Amino acid sequence: MYSRRLQSSRLGTLNPVFHKREKAEDNAILTAGMIKQARASGVLNLSGKALSTVPDKVFAINETDPSELSYDINRKSTEEAWWDQVPLTNLDLSSNSLTTVSPQIIKLEDLTILSLHNNNLTSLPNEIGELIKLTRINLSRNKLNDLPDKLCSLPNLRILNLSHNNFEELPPAISDIHMLEQLDVSNNNLKSLPCGIGFLTKLIELKLSYNHLKELPSDITQMWCLQKLDLTHNDLLFLPEDIGLMRKLEFIYLQHNDMRSLPDFESCEELQELYAANNYLKKIPEKFCETQRHLKILDLADNQITVIPDEIGLLHSLTRLNVANNNISKLPYSLAKLGHLVNLQVEGNPIKTIRREILQCGTTRILKTLRDRSISDQAEADTNVLNVQKPNTKYDETVFPDRFKMRKTHSLFATMQNLDDVPAEVLDVAKEENVTMIDLSKNVLQSLPESLLKVNDCLTELVVAKNFLKSVPSFISQFTRLAHINLSNNQLSVLPEEFGVLNTLREVNFCNNHFKSIPNCLYNLPNLEIILMGSNRIQMIDATPQGLGGLKRLATLDLSNNDISHVPPILGNLQNITSLDLIGNSFRQPRHQILAKGTASIMSYLRDRITPETSN
Repeated sequence: MYSRRLQSSRLGTLNPVFHKREKAEDNAILTAGMIKQARASGVLNLSGKALSTVPDKVFAINETDPSELSYDINRKSTEEAWWDQVPLTNLDLSSNSLTTVSPQIIKLEDLTILSLHNNNLTSLPNEIGELIKLTRINLSRNKLNDLPDKLCSLPNLRILNLSHNNFEELPPAISDIHMLEQLDVSNNNLKSLPCGIGFLTKLIELKLSYNHLKELPSDITQMWCLQKLDLTHNDLLFLPEDIGLMRKLEFIYLQHNDMRSLPDFESCEELQELYAANNYLKKIPEKFCETQRHLKILDLADNQITVIPDEIGLLHSLTRLNVANNNISKLPYSLAKLGHLVNLQVEGNPIKTIRREILQCGTTRILKTLRDRSISDQAEADTNVLNVQKPNTKYDETVFPDRFKMRKTHSLFATMQNLDDVPAEVLDVAKEENVTMIDLSKNVLQSLPESLLKVNDCLTELVVAKNFLKSVPSFISQFTRLAHINLSNNQLSVLPEEFGVLNTLREVNFCNNHFKSIPNCLYNLPNLEIILMGSNRIQMIDATPQGLGGLKRLATLDLSNNDISHVPPILGNLQNITSLDLIGNSFRQPRHQILAKGTASIMSYLRDRITPETSN
């Protein structure tokens, strides 16, 4: 009995779970110290304070009387002075219990970021549309079903998150947010999109997942800058025919829809990842395979596909292919020609041409089996059909793509063909078809074929990785449009001085070679943005203005797994570096803990150690 009374008395001291906050309690949350910090930084964080209303002083924070902040004349010199205040630019009211926002928010005219997610808002005041400096608004996880008209006229708004609300339609005026770059309307009840949404031509990312969309308006293809489109978990039957106009599209997510076919995405030349699992697709379009030279991931699991076309071998950049749980009975030999494919998922198919135990061994074993059978079948065909030794043809279409493929892809792919040369007539065709990219990786070339000079004025990308190159010929200087060159996994130790005249080069890849230093000729390339020289024997880094310091556009530098014993602090002066990899070298500073934190930490560490002596 005593214990029950004690328990009851303790419960009586607790607030009920659904205790409604009084206005005075909400106002008391905003302390003088918080106001002082907000005035010094321009940021006020009231997230997760159980607020049911916004404290009154928030709206007058830019006008607060300094005497209220208890200014201490004996303050430390490191404290912010009240007269150094800045206007509030970032207000976080997320994860509270707000049902309304006062129209007084109009007083916060300098706001650029407003976070109201995870509340109980059912509407917003029109005055939000007067905050013309706003660049980001997060309204996700509320109960909104409409937007104020004026919000759609904000001139600088770039990020708008409306996910997890109750929208059944979007206001047509949303197309007036001309500067919008990211729009998230996922997890709502949308059945259609307003006509005119295509006027959001600066949009880079559009998320529409978990809605009830059955089709997209045709003008969505006018979003020429769109890079990421998420349409998962809708009721889509098809995509607009002109989706190829979205030339910058890189990632598209179509899982869990009702689609019966895929467009060929012609002209979507930047497409890297396509996810279309859990639909009703019955085929992989041949034309799609012919046009997607940059595609890396293709996920078509849980569909009704019966055949993988031979043209799948044209997806030369493919690293992952998922066709699990379809109706595929045979795998084409062309899969074995995909030199970058490291993940092939075929489980759940009635494949009869390869034994189950081989399929269970994974990608490497499957591709080896296909490759071995391809060679065996070709040899048998040569014996039985020709009944003579195969002639030493100069142009073998089982090795080199035909004219049509070159014309459609503007590329020449001849990987893993045991080549020690490239016939001149092949390059003649390549020139006539304006081929801009050549991939000769995984062959037995000991030098760059001189016949490549036939395409010197049109070639922009050259890949001769995983061969046996020991030198680069001086005629490389005649490739006047070359922007990307990949000579990784060879036996190179030097480059000719003529390499330094390739002013159009933006990316060089010399990983896994025998270089003991970064070739001086690279320092003469003003447009170089990417240098990849991991896994060589490089011993020092020249970060002076005559070395890497002179490459003003350099953004990516990979020197991992070399023999570097010292990292010069002036490397931190390279302002445009966004990716720096130094792991796997012998230096003691920076320590591994700094390296593990990423490029920004490494560059900051180096800059902090620059002295007059080290800057020379």
